Order: sequence, then structure tokens, then C-alpha cells
Amino acid sequence: MFKRLILIFILGFSVFYGSAQQVRSAKSAEIFREIKTLKHVPKVLYLAAHPDDENTGLLSWLINQQNVETGYLSLTRGDGGQNLLGTEQGAALGLIRTHELLEARKLDGAQQFFTRAIDFGFSKNTDDTFKQWDADSITADVVWVIRKFRPDVIICRFPPTAAAGHGQHAASAMVAEKAFKAAADKTMFPNQLKYVDVWQPKRLLWNTFRFGSTNTTAENQFKVTVGQYDAQLGMGYGELAGLSRSLHKSQGAGTQSVAGVRTEYFSHVLGVPAKESLFDKIPYNWSEKGIDNIDELIDIILLSFDYNHPDKSLHGLLMLRKRIAEIQDQNLKRDKLAAIDQIILSCTGFMGEVVTNQAEAIAGNSYNFRLNLISRSATPLVLEQINWINQIDRVNKRIAGDSLMTIERKIQLPANAALTEPYWLENAAKNAATFSVANDTLIGMAETASKLHISIVLSIENEKFNLQLPLSFKKLDPVKGDVVEQLRIVPAMDLSFAEPVYFAKEKEDLKLTLRLKANKYINYGKISFKIGNSIIKTFTGINLAENTITVKDFVLSADDLAKIKTSQNKLEVIFASEGNEFTKGQVLIQYPHLPSLQYFVPATTWLLKGDVKVLAKKVGYIQGAGDLVPEFLRQAGLQVDILAEADVLNSVKLATYDAIVTGVRVVNTEKRIKNWQTALKGYVENGGTIVMQYNTTQDMALQDFGVYPFNISGKRVTEENAVVKFLNPKHKLLNYPNKITAEDFNGWIQERGAYFPDKWDDKYEPLFEMNDTGEETLKGSTLYANYGKGHFVYTPLAFFRQLPAGNIGAARLFFNLISVGK
Repeated sequence: MFKRLILIFILGFSVFYGSAQQVRSAKSAEIFREIKTLKHVPKVLYLAAHPDDENTGLLSWLINQQNVETGYLSLTRGDGGQNLLGTEQGAALGLIRTHELLEARKLDGAQQFFTRAIDFGFSKNTDDTFKQWDADSITADVVWVIRKFRPDVIICRFPPTAAAGHGQHAASAMVAEKAFKAAADKTMFPNQLKYVDVWQPKRLLWNTFRFGSTNTTAENQFKVTVGQYDAQLGMGYGELAGLSRSLHKSQGAGTQSVAGVRTEYFSHVLGVPAKESLFDKIPYNWSEKGIDNIDELIDIILLSFDYNHPDKSLHGLLMLRKRIAEIQDQNLKRDKLAAIDQIILSCTGFMGEVVTNQAEAIAGNSYNFRLNLISRSATPLVLEQINWINQIDRVNKRIAGDSLMTIERKIQLPANAALTEPYWLENAAKNAATFSVANDTLIGMAETASKLHISIVLSIENEKFNLQLPLSFKKLDPVKGDVVEQLRIVPAMDLSFAEPVYFAKEKEDLKLTLRLKANKYINYGKISFKIGNSIIKTFTGINLAENTITVKDFVLSADDLAKIKTSQNKLEVIFASEGNEFTKGQVLIQYPHLPSLQYFVPATTWLLKGDVKVLAKKVGYIQGAGDLVPEFLRQAGLQVDILAEADVLNSVKLATYDAIVTGVRVVNTEKRIKNWQTALKGYVENGGTIVMQYNTTQDMALQDFGVYPFNISGKRVTEENAVVKFLNPKHKLLNYPNKITAEDFNGWIQERGAYFPDKWDDKYEPLFEMNDTGEETLKGSTLYANYGKGHFVYTPLAFFRQLPAGNIGAARLFFNLISVGK
């Protein structure tokens, strides 16, 4: 058991101090902080609903000033949020936000946890939230994290009331209260007790706040002062918090680094109230825990710590390690041994990595790797043993001081090595609100350690340390320098459709484009297209060279398409070769601030057929934060040009377009749009059509961006099946070229829309009325106005979600909007 704990520790160590693929020493100031944390036994768990909900200022203070082990439990991975970086939505966005959160944790030092809950988008109250989330399932996940992490103090970011501002926020507080009580109850979720013991935290607090006009703080609440300057950090905790929060780049969450102290307020919820300290009536150090001779050893190590030569503390740390190994409290021993092993290895100046020169690999194949090891300690560090997956070498050789040891070896990967992807995306989600995790013990983890690694045994003064070094890809990037990332296991073949949606027209053939990635030679492959249980068409004799990406067209004839009787169809593709079937495509996400992220999705697309008309032929698109609407329009047969500034300011060129469409959040992300307003208004006045998708009130380039004034609000309709009333059923936009009916609003996903205008000039005509259950009706979902000879439409309806999802009703309505001038 002890050996396994060391292995688990070292992977965590590598995450927080350098690349997740290297074991690398911490800086001296960080080592000193970790030694101070060794002395303190309390733990704090901060709990909220989403990435970027956490109070990074408080986390930074708890870890760096109070020196207590602290974690953040985000119920979701932020899958339902917006994306300012690109077109990723849903699971892909959740993966991005997970790793942005992990990057933030590297700065503030907290641990990171999640439940299986999926962020399904904005909800207005807890009733709406728990229609989606299974309260018992989410509570079980939180109880699991509490029992495993064993916090003494739990702090909620939000209250269980409307003051939380979001149904999922309030739900997080409700779940926290249930879990606080259930974690100590043996009758609650007893299946967990095979792995963990019950645990009762001392107190549950609500970290009250001032958000905008909402102030939930009060002077009679418990208070602590945070934000102090820390000379070892070279900044205050508020400044560190600003840097940490600004790593949520997909959310545009750049935050000021504010210097100076401030007060944090807390309202008591459950347990023993805090009067003097967050840790009242909680043993704060080993002596208060009734364990002798440890605080004194730590004090001696701290007093003699040499920032230039941390290895001078090794002898004392090894003595301390032996003393901690003698204590009876198994949970405390496990945690503190993991922490001190991290500290000891950092003091040696150790670095270890196992690298190859290619990013992707196939299970069962063999690849050349380099094991690189180095120590910068006067105390000898001995490499005793290497487990190369399929062979053990007994080495018993000292790693020379500050001299790189390199051992080259060809390693055959296990034939059953799993594909590299996040554990929560390995299986199809249970539903739209809960991930499916096959191994329950993984619940709560931000990510799993690499399953492909070599094991080494090191010794220092005859004390043994077991380490896992993950198999990694390393390259020299001309801009970034060394890049070390996880070796990605991929299938021998993966495939995907080039477009998320295809349109089948009456009595016409349809060309489907596939991206075929062959990671080994494929001989005489067979491709079948399938809807439901029916094979539509099969193509044979497909040969692909090794390590190639082929873009290939396949044609479904009009006769093939005639077999399809429904208007909205999920089309699957299956590639068969040598008795193997391949049905998934790789999703590879790469942004400069994140490691490469990979997962696999079924190779499917939407095939739409039926009564869908569009009269616009040529569309200009002004990009916003990123969406897939241009690709959708191209599949419908339209010419879509992405407009640059020179295009927008060229009235002659603009006049050639049937419609101009603006991407989501264009007013928030494209600051030059304020200089384009005259040209765009002139285009409409001369007979053009502009369709503008939603914008938010945050960081707007200009306020007046319509042809007539209107005001954006935060109002939205989150119920995707909310009833839609047509205010003027005879309006051209609802009849031409497609007759729009209530059925066109069936099957929408996540929401109707957000940031509806709440005030507008009388020259605008609202087309629809809708509302969430029990709330006021809203008319700002689509505004239309004539302006000169042309047409202007502002629509915060969530077309950017519906169109790539193949919603045929949303397509019919959108085609009407861009065809209004024809």
C-alpha cells in the first residue's frame, strides 16, 4: 500500500511543478512552503459549481499564508459555457476548461476535484437545475470527495438561494449541505466504504460576497484578512489570484491583480461555528493532534533551511520521514508521507523523463525512448532499478551530481493499451447532465495519471523511493522551446466527416467528404454508411498508406437517398479492415496555453432532407468569438466568405452579398467593429441584409450597433422546449421561403437564447414571445427592422448551438432570416 501511495504522489508532484510528463523539482521557496505545510494538519475544501467560480484570493491565502492543504471541488467542468477562443462547445469546451483550471491550480497551489455533473447551461433556479441533475448522484460524488480528501472545513462560494444568481450555483450549496451530513453516516452510500472511511468535517461555511449590486456580506459575519504581501512570491495573494483567474482564457476571465489586504466574510451554515479562526476546535499541528516529536523536527528543518542548497535538509527530512511512518493515524500518515517524499525529491534537484520523438503511438508497436535522469544533490541519489514495462533492469548506479544520465531503450507498448482520452469521456454520457464513469474510484479526479509509464526505484541514504515516469513525447518548438507532452495512444485508423451537417436535395446525388487517418497500412478497407440499423451504401477496395491523412469523397446517389424517409437523420460511418471495425474520429484540441488534448467521438454527421429552402446564395461572415455557422451555410450550398476589414470597408464588395452575418459576440471580441458601423449601415440602407447573432454586455466595443437603438439585457430563456408564440404569423420572415410553425422549435438543445434585448426603438418589430416557466414573457429573441432599402435582424436565439446539431427547424428559420432581401 505504501508503495502505491508513493507512485500516486509522484504523478501529482509532476503536475504541480513543471510539465505533467516530467518529474521536476520545485523552487526553493516552494519547497520551504511545503515544509511549513507539513506542520499543519487541517484541510480545507472550497466548493462551487463551475471552473472560475472559486475565490482564488482565498485559496492563495489558505495555501501560501496559512499553509494548509486546500482543494477546490467544481461540480462541473464548465461544458455549457461560452468559448471566446474557438468553436469548441459541450464536452470539448469542458475539457479545455478543466485544463485551464489545472493551469490555475499550478499557480495558487490548490488541488482540483470534480463530480460527474455536466454543465447543461444557465439555469435560473434549483428546481430547473435538479430537473437535469440527479441530486442523489451528485451528492454521492461530493460525499466521495469529502471521504477521500477528508477536509476539516468546507467553504461554499454560493448560498442555496436566488442570491446565488444561477440555479447551478445555488444547487452546489444545497448539495454541500447534504454531503456535509451524509459523509459521516455509514448508511449513506455504503458502497464507498470499501475504499474510504466515513468522515465528519468540523464546519461548513458560506463565503459571502459583493457581486455587482448584490452584497451578501455583513459586519456581524466571521471575517479574515487576506491579500497580504508574500516576499517568497514577490506579490500579494490578491495579485497571485488575479494571475490564476486570468488563466480561464476561454471565458474571457482576465482579472486585475489587486495589491493590498482585503476582508473575506463568512456565514455559518453547519457544524461548529468559527469564532476566532477558520480552524477553531481543529488540531492545527502535530502536537495539538497528540503526536510528539514531529513539530520540533520540522521547526529545526525550517530554521536551518538553505535556499541555495536545499539538499542540506535531506538528512533531517529523512529522519522526519521515518518518524511520520511510525504514527497510527493511517490517513494522516498516507497524506504526509506523500508530501514529504515530494519535498525530499525536490531537495535533490531531481528531474526525470521518458521521451520519444513522436507524438502518437499505436498499442502493441515498439518505439525508441530515452530515459533522462539528473540529480543536483551532494547527498548521493542512487538509481537501483528500472521497470521498462516488459523488462526489469537492476542498475544500482549513482546518478552523478548535476550530470545528465541518459539510457536509451526500445519499448513495446502493451497490445491492450487504451486510447488516450479523459476518463469521463471514454463512455457515452448517461444523459445530458451526467457523465458515465465505469470505474467509480476515479470520480472526483481532475484527470487520471498516464497508464503508460516506466517505474524506477531510487534510494537516498538507503531509503527507497518508487517513481513512475510517464511515456512522453518531446520536441523542440522554435517558439516555445522544449515541449513535453503525453504520448497519445491512437487507433490504427480513425475517421470523421468533414462537416457536421449535410443537406440532401430532391433527386440529386450527395457528396460526403471523409477524413481518413491511417496510422498503419490499410489494405482493401471497406466503408459503410448507416442510419439506425440500415446500411445505406458500402464502398470497398480502399487502400491507405501508413501515417497518412486522406480526404476522400463518397457519393450517395439520389436512389440511395430515396431510402431515407425522415428529415433529420444521424448518419454513421464504419470502416472495416482485416476483421477490425473503426467507428471513431480523433478530436485534437491545441491552444498555446494548454497541453495537446485528445479524445474520440463516434464518426457521425447530420443528414438533413425535406422541405428546406434558402434563397440567399452569397453570404459575408464577420467572425466573432467562434462558431460553426459558416460551415453549416456552406453545406447548404451557399458561398460564404469570411470578411476582413478591407472587405467590410469596401462598399462595392459588400453590395455583392445577399446577406452579412455576424458571429457570436462580435461586439465583444472584434474591437474594430466600431469603425465599421458606417459601412455596415450603408450596406443595409442600400438594400443589403444583416443578421446579427447574440452579444453580451461585457467589454462591448460600442453600445449602438443596430440600425436603430436597442438595449441588451441579461435576460434569457434557458428551457430549450419553452413554448414560442408568433407575434405576427403573417410576417415575411415566418413565411418565406419556409413556412415556420411551432414544430420548427422542437428538438432545440440547451436553451432558446440568451442576452435578449429588453428595450428597443419602435421601428423594430419583435417576431416571437417566449419565457421560462413561471417567468415574464420576453419579446427580444428576434428583432427585425427595415432600414432604407434593406433589412436588419438582431437575434440572440442560440443558432450557433442548433445549426451544427442538425436542427432542421432552426435551419429553416435561419434561412428565412438571410433570405429576407430576396
